[in-house]
Amino acid sequence: MLLSVTGIAAQETATPPNIIFILADDLGYAELGCYGQETIKTPRLDQMAAEGMRFTQHYTGSPVCAPARSVLMTGQHSGHTYIRGNGQRRDGSGQLPIPLETVTVAELLQEAGYATGMFGKWGLGNEDTTGDPLKQGFDTYYGYLDQVLAHNYYPEYLMRDGEREYLDNVVKYLDPEAWHRGLGSYSTGKNIYSHDLIWAEGMAFVEAHRDQPFFLYLPITIPHDNGEAPEGEKFEVPDLGIYADENWDGESKAYAAKITRLDRDVGRLLDQLEDLGIAENTLVIFTSDNGPMPERVVPTKRFDSNGPLRGAKRDLFEGGIRVPMIAWWPGTVEAGSTSEHISAFWDFMPTALEVAGAKPSELTDGISFLSELKGRRQMVHESLYWEFPLQWAGNGYGFQVAVRMGDWKGIRTNLREAPDAPIQLYDLENDPSETNDVASLYPGIVTRMARIMRASHVPSGHFASPPPPVE
Repeated sequence: MLLSVTGIAAQETATPPNIIFILADDLGYAELGCYGQETIKTPRLDQMAAEGMRFTQHYTGSPVCAPARSVLMTGQHSGHTYIRGNGQRRDGSGQLPIPLETVTVAELLQEAGYATGMFGKWGLGNEDTTGDPLKQGFDTYYGYLDQVLAHNYYPEYLMRDGEREYLDNVVKYLDPEAWHRGLGSYSTGKNIYSHDLIWAEGMAFVEAHRDQPFFLYLPITIPHDNGEAPEGEKFEVPDLGIYADENWDGESKAYAAKITRLDRDVGRLLDQLEDLGIAENTLVIFTSDNGPMPERVVPTKRFDSNGPLRGAKRDLFEGGIRVPMIAWWPGTVEAGSTSEHISAFWDFMPTALEVAGAKPSELTDGISFLSELKGRRQMVHESLYWEFPLQWAGNGYGFQVAVRMGDWKGIRTNLREAPDAPIQLYDLENDPSETNDVASLYPGIVTRMARIMRASHVPSGHFASPPPPVE
C-alpha cells in the first residue's frame, strides 16, 4: 500500500511533458527519406520516424504561410480563423496582424504554467501590432516577424522581444511599389546565416528551461526560397555540403543542402533532449506549413517533391495541403509506427492542451490526437474544411474551397472567375493523385460536400467569402 501511494504521489508531482513543434517552410510531402525521397539525404529525420510515429494523412491549415500559421496557433480551420490568406498591408507594415483578443495555443499553455518561446518566422503581426508574439502567449521570441523579410536568409536584422538585433550582412531592399511594399530584399554581403542563429536560440531555450515544462515553437524558414534574389541565387545556404560535386544545377544543390542542414539540426536537438535526460518527457512534432513550390521551380521537379500527390503550394489539391508529420516521444509513442489517422493543424491546440493536462478550449475546431500517439482508440473528424481566398493573378489559383470526408475529397477551384464552378469529387483511397473526378457517379456525396462547405464558412471582414456551391 505504501508503494502504491508513493507511486501516485510521484505521478502527481511529475513535471508535465514538454512540447516542441518544428515547422518547416514549403517542405513537400515526399522530400524526406521516410516519405519516399531517394536523392535528398535526411538521416536524422528518418531516424526520428523510426523511433516515433509517421503520419501519412496529416494536413496543414492552408496552402500558404500566414493562414497556415493562424490555423496552427488558433486551432480554428481556415473558414473560421482570422488570417485566411497572405498579403502585405499597403502602408508597408507587413502582414495583417491577428487581433489582441485572439486565443492562441501558446497563451493557453502559458496559463497552464509552461515557459513559451518562438524562434523562427512568425507572420501574424509585427512588433508594433496586436499580433506581436509577446501579446499572443509567448514569453520570448527571436527571428522574423514579417514573412517577406524572412525570404532573405542573410537579413539586415532579426527581432528579439520587440527589438532589432542587427547582423553583419549587406542588404539591398527592393521597389516599395512592388507587391512586397519594399520589404523584399537580397544581400550582397552574406556573412551571418539566419537559420543557424535561430536554431541556436531554440536549443538555448531548451537548456534554460530543462527543469520546467516548456513549449518551444520552431517555425524555421528552410527550404523556402528567396523569390526576390537574382536568378540562380534563390535558395540561400552557406555551403552545398555533400551535394557540391553533384552534376545538378546550382539551385538544386542548394535546395538539397538546405534540407539536409535542417535534418542535421533536428538531430542535434533530439540529441540535446537525450543528453539532458528529458527526452522521455518531451513530445516533438515535425511537419511543414504547406506543400512545395510548383514544378516550374527546378528543384521541386528534380526531387519529385510531392511524389504521387497532385498540386503544390497555393493548391487545395493534396500536393498543396497534405504534409509530412513525425511525432517523437520516447517511451510513449511506439517506435517505428505509422498512422493513417486523418488530422490537421487545427488539431494541435487540443492535443497540446491534453498533453499538458490543461483545460480544453471551446474555441477550437480540432480533435486531440493524443490517443493516436499513445496507441489507443482515437476519435475522428466527420470532415475537414479549407478555403483559400487570395487571387494569384496569372497563376490560375483563383479562389478555392475543399472538404475531406473520410476517403472522399471535394474541391472547387478558380471561383473568382467561375463562381458557379462545380464540386470535383475524388476517391483518395483509390485515387490519391486526384486524377479521376467521380462527381457525376455520386450525387449524394456531392450534395453532402456542398452542405459542409456552406456550414464551415464564417464571413471575414478582410477576406472574401466563397460563392456557395450549387447542388
